[in-house]
Amino acid sequence: MTTTVAELEAITADKIVDARGTACPGPLLEAKKGMTTVPLGSTIEIWSTDTATKNDISAWSAKVGHDFLGTLQADGYDRVFVIRRK
Repeated sequence: MTTTVAELEAITADKIVDARGTACPGPLLEAKKGMTTVPLGSTIEIWSTDTATKNDISAWSAKVGHDFLGTLQADGYDRVFVIRRK
């Protein structure tokens, strides 16, 4: 699934997981916890200052069956978007 920057910017996440300041695997663990709190089809947005997070979340999403939408750069952190599919 390829999502444009404009499409990502238009997303209003159902849940924001603020994992800024935590190192790997912290943001991934926080994302996993956050995912269990939203219904199927919901979008979560993970905020992370760890540069590995976007790759970790992308790989995890593919492995478990969620839709990784992409990332946006914010002011000193990444915004990572995922749709819960299972």
